Amino acid sequence: MESEQRGMVVVIDFLDNVATAVEDLKAGEEIRVCIAGRDTLLRIAQDVPFGHKVAIAPIPKGREVIKYGEPIGTSVTDIKLGEHVHVHNMVSNRGRGDLQMGVQEEQL
Repeated sequence: MESEQRGMVVVIDFLDNVATAVEDLKAGEEIRVCIAGRDTLLRIAQDVPFGHKVAIAPIPKGREVIKYGEPIGTSVTDIKLGEHVHVHNMVSNRGRGDLQMGVQEEQL
């Protein structure tokens, strides 16, 4: 059974609060995730498509989303353990020309 749970997500850095799904994950499924050398059982809260992110730690609204040890975005809602992390609950830090130009979101 354990071998069936391995390899479903990738966690690169101990700072990561998201993992990348390397296969489709189904809501209610339990998978084993290795975080900082420790195996942790994670229950998937929502369907997570291949290549998308899943929260491996709670991420409060306004906190950084960290992948590969680097902040890649900011949560726009509270994100619970095992939830799908994507554009519906985070905003990317990259490709934000409005931020590079110093334009505040309130001005848009």
